[in-house]
Amino acid sequence: MSSLNDPLTFRHGATVDNRFVLPPMLTNSGEDGYITPDTIDYYHARAKSGGLVMTEYMYVTENGGPALTWKRGREQLAAYDDKFLPQLKKLAQTMKHSGSKAIMQIAHTGREANYRAMQGKKVYAPTGLEDGSDFPFLDYKVHSLSDEQIKDIIAGFGKAAKRAIDAGFDGVEIHGANHYLIQQFVSAYSNHRTDHWGGSVEKRMNFPLAVVKTVMETVKKYAPKDFIVGYRISPEEIHGKNVGYTWHESTQLINQITKQFDLDYIHLSMLNFDSKPGDALLLDTDGEADNQFKDSDKPFATLFKPCLNGSKEIIVGGIDSKEKAESALSLADLVAVGRENIIDPDFAEKILNHQEDQIITSLSIEQTKKNHMTPGLIDTFSSSATAIPLSGAENIQPLHQGFGGWTEMTYPDNSETK
Repeated sequence: MSSLNDPLTFRHGATVDNRFVLPPMLTNSGEDGYITPDTIDYYHARAKSGGLVMTEYMYVTENGGPALTWKRGREQLAAYDDKFLPQLKKLAQTMKHSGSKAIMQIAHTGREANYRAMQGKKVYAPTGLEDGSDFPFLDYKVHSLSDEQIKDIIAGFGKAAKRAIDAGFDGVEIHGANHYLIQQFVSAYSNHRTDHWGGSVEKRMNFPLAVVKTVMETVKKYAPKDFIVGYRISPEEIHGKNVGYTWHESTQLINQITKQFDLDYIHLSMLNFDSKPGDALLLDTDGEADNQFKDSDKPFATLFKPCLNGSKEIIVGGIDSKEKAESALSLADLVAVGRENIIDPDFAEKILNHQEDQIITSLSIEQTKKNHMTPGLIDTFSSSATAIPLSGAENIQPLHQGFGGWTEMTYPDNSETK
């Protein structure tokens, strides 16, 4: 069994010093898509949170965000234009200052781009309301993407990857999880198209495969040989009667991706690192979960292994102690620690240096200053609307400045909504 202190070398030669990962987590610290001093302070404090440290998701075209945003200055960050490059360089330098590998996550949020709607702009998805989709959890209209727009977005992923290379990041992660656009194309619930981009399971895979192809072509042309490329996926999408896909389809997609492209890793987005099929099923209208989806006792981490084809595996979810980190490492190659790294950015360092008894496990007003939580994160976790709580959140309620409920606009399933 590997140790948390063990280094790991990816297939293209990049080596990380340990098995911890700082996963992508929205900081709600951007302004007009730009990085702010709060952004830099947050990531500087977490530069040693793992051998691999990741940015939050950056939207790759102008119509790709912001998502999970409630006002200016609490925005998702952007990478859709060269005007963002100077600050991306500053962010990469900040994240790499302690020797960790810095990864920029790239995304299009599709129908989740709520702040566009707040600004009176159109929000897009594979299938909009005019073509038969119904999104009762949204309070704004969603429009279908045209074929031309889809191709522009695919190109946007490649251009964002080039900006990550030019900014000095060590890699990119393609965000195919958490109900954003790539997942929306894969989902039978979200994608009702009948053209090249939808219909059969195979056609619903055409968009993610095209995105990965464009990114890999960009990386092979412009990046150093050891540049890291990963792909994040939610293992299943099941909401009562609304079934987007099960793990059978998602493993089929990953098998296709890793067979066609030599990715460095696959990142499973989960609320619990040992989640199994059907663990987070929503109740049907009759008040019972549909047990037909609980068709394996193996954790997703194990079920995805035959589909990796040489890629490494990262898992995330509920890791808040050395014991859980070691249990997660027994299932995968790397373990990502999200919420605990918001509370204590030195979580990994303390475990790696046998100081786990010094880990801070609960928020306080004093700790928000030490851990450089952004004002947006403080608003989020001090809000009663947030369904992904942090320990001690009640202690920071006096700091709350306004709405911060990420999860009011997302599904309470087994994907980390960050």
